[in-house]
Amino acid sequence: MDLGLQQKVYVLTGATRGLGLASARELVADGARVVVSGRHEESVAAAVKELGGPEHAHGVVADNGDPATAGLLVEAARERFGRFDGVLISVGGPSAGPVLRAEDEAWRGAFESVFLGALRIARTAAAELAEGGVIGFVLSGSVREPISGLGISNGLRPGLAMAAKSLADELGPRGIRVVGLMPARIDTDRVRELDALSGDAAAARTRASAAIPLGRYGTPEEFGKVAAFLLSPAASYLTGVMVPVDGGALRGL
Repeated sequence: MDLGLQQKVYVLTGATRGLGLASARELVADGARVVVSGRHEESVAAAVKELGGPEHAHGVVADNGDPATAGLLVEAARERFGRFDGVLISVGGPSAGPVLRAEDEAWRGAFESVFLGALRIARTAAAELAEGGVIGFVLSGSVREPISGLGISNGLRPGLAMAAKSLADELGPRGIRVVGLMPARIDTDRVRELDALSGDAAAARTRASAAIPLGRYGTPEEFGKVAAFLLSPAASYLTGVMVPVDGGALRGL
């Protein structure tokens, strides 16, 4: 199946590792070019190298919580590759812990990066995209049901998903799509860190896998392929959808 990604240019935030990098890898494999961002120069450079170098990828050191980041990323896409076709907005998960133990400062910091920073990038992208453009959000299964021990994420992700759904309505008349992805137990550094917080990472993984109908964690590559499809012209009639990438873990429709 031809996804129609040849010569398309996408911005991916938080894409120096994990799900963002996996998504960038799949986009590049199908002929797209990408601008990837991260907070550390070394990891950004390593990601660009892994993605095939400057012919295929360009790196920007930036933080989603910085108001200047949104414009910087779109400008980088146009200057380096001459066009801008879409964005996949991903940030690191907020600190773990129950709601009762999360201090105000933790909520404020997470709101700036996870919520406000993501919307700022989406607004900037919307102003620059033409018909056929796409805005994607990497969310979480916590959009639909809370995840134990992730109080801040449980509080912020559903609101961001609803904002994305509203954006789909607002941008649909211009031919711009808005989609969301809801990963669950994907085998990334972040999920391994969360498993380790239990005190027995192997046991935590076994318990979590038992609750997944497919009986295992997903791979970043599996997530990346879904992301590449949703961003691609092959998904041209999909907007306002929140797609679980979770092996069947979410129990509701």
